Amino acid sequence: MTDPAKARELNTEGIGAPLRFRAFRRIWLASLLSYLGILIQFVGAAWAMTEMTSSADRVALVTTALMLPVMLVSMPAGAIADMHDRRIVVLIALSISLCGATTLTVLDFLGLITPNLLLVLCFVVGSGMALMNPAWQSSMSERVPLEAVPAAVALDGISYNIARIFGPALGGIVVSVGGAVAAFALNALLFLPLIVALFLWKRVIEPSDFPREQLTRAIVSGLRYITNSPSIRIVLARTMVTGFIAGSISALMPLVSRDLLHGGPQTYGIMLGAFGFGAVAGALSMSQMRTRMSREAAIRACSLAMGGAIAALALSREPVLSAIALVLAGSTWMIAFTLLNIGIQLSAPRWVVGRSLAAYQASMSGGVAMGSWAWGRLTDAAGVEIALLVSATLMIFSALLGFWLPVPRIDAPDEEGELLAMPEVRLPITGRSGPLVVEIEYRVASENARAFHTAMQDVQLSRQRNGAHGWSIARDIAEPELWTERYRCPTWLDYLRQRNRSTQLDRAVEQRAMAFHVGANPVRIRRMLERPFGSVRSTEDMPDRVGNKVVPLD
Repeated sequence: MTDPAKARELNTEGIGAPLRFRAFRRIWLASLLSYLGILIQFVGAAWAMTEMTSSADRVALVTTALMLPVMLVSMPAGAIADMHDRRIVVLIALSISLCGATTLTVLDFLGLITPNLLLVLCFVVGSGMALMNPAWQSSMSERVPLEAVPAAVALDGISYNIARIFGPALGGIVVSVGGAVAAFALNALLFLPLIVALFLWKRVIEPSDFPREQLTRAIVSGLRYITNSPSIRIVLARTMVTGFIAGSISALMPLVSRDLLHGGPQTYGIMLGAFGFGAVAGALSMSQMRTRMSREAAIRACSLAMGGAIAALALSREPVLSAIALVLAGSTWMIAFTLLNIGIQLSAPRWVVGRSLAAYQASMSGGVAMGSWAWGRLTDAAGVEIALLVSATLMIFSALLGFWLPVPRIDAPDEEGELLAMPEVRLPITGRSGPLVVEIEYRVASENARAFHTAMQDVQLSRQRNGAHGWSIARDIAEPELWTERYRCPTWLDYLRQRNRSTQLDRAVEQRAMAFHVGANPVRIRRMLERPFGSVRSTEDMPDRVGNKVVPLD
């Protein structure tokens, strides 16, 4: 984690601010080479598939094979990123991708590659990247201060798209000169600088106050948080829709180069380079756009412009015009998805940011993967031009989603709350004791009943996303002023996690609800074991075990 005192001394505003931090700068430069290799391999794989088969469905499946793993393993990957050292997770993920790329190189060199085997090994490479993404994205705040995270996210996009400018064109040259096997080998080699840079990164690990969750429970708690977070749900829905529609660009670009422009691998590389150039331009204009427009207005504008660019790509038969359309498409793609990514980064607290970003990656990649398959099927049935025109129409109409699902305006991250004091305990319990039932009694004046009930709906979402189960609010029919909030946690340790996961915004929500409480006595909180085995006497002559002993959690 970056030293706060040092962070204050440095200007964290501006797109280049994160590059002032050595760890970020070194990893960023190495990631640029890694992205370059991935895009060179993508060109090789896509062109190798066009040489092995004439099926548009199979060609589009290359994109699906690379992107689908992100949707399938994203939540376990996000949980692993939140549970373990993120540097180690990224290194293991890169090793998986390196093994896949090396195997692909050897098999192609021996002449043993087939369309199905190509897809399988692209899936392996994609699986390594899918494992890497949540740890990579959630470690941004460990390489730069929180104030510089938006710029760091944009710079990461810039590095990918700088590679996208030169990688495809270089990939086209490599494939033309040495064949697809040369592209696969070069990708394997370019993984190595990033592995070295990560070994050199001296990550400061902050010890957790609680034992590590099990993987399955961590996945469930991540899903629970996302389900009960309206702002994140909206961002994920918009991300998936945009990814599905915009997936036509990457999936059909080899066919655009071959069938509409009558070019070869070099034309294909130039088209991908034009898209990447536009993405870099979009990232560089991000700061100005964020100051002039709201996030929602910018995303709507990007949808309209991207729809127009896809339509121009469908109708163009000139490489220059197609390249101009792809520059616009790349710029709007970059701006839209970066704004959505920043929305997740700022909405999720640190304990669940890896899982939230994993859900974002799953939504984007899943949308692109499913869209790639769908656009490939439509192309087989109706042709490249019709498929792109349908995609353009849907992209333009997707701007209307902003009226139904507007992206929340979040300008700063929600800070974590301070660690709460241990509750009073007079039974000998362990971290596994439970289930625990929590009851909180409020006294609310009758004239404030409706306002209090409305405030408690926000409390419900806060409790549930942090780990509470079976939440309810009830009003006493004999004493209408008495309200009882009730929820359960599976164990004592789960309860301690739940109450300490609350952010400052969560605690402000609780305080707004408690402000309705009247009377001389404070709000009353009861914490009870639902199955108190071991807390009562087992024989008639044995005294109850009562005390203030709490067995250590670990």
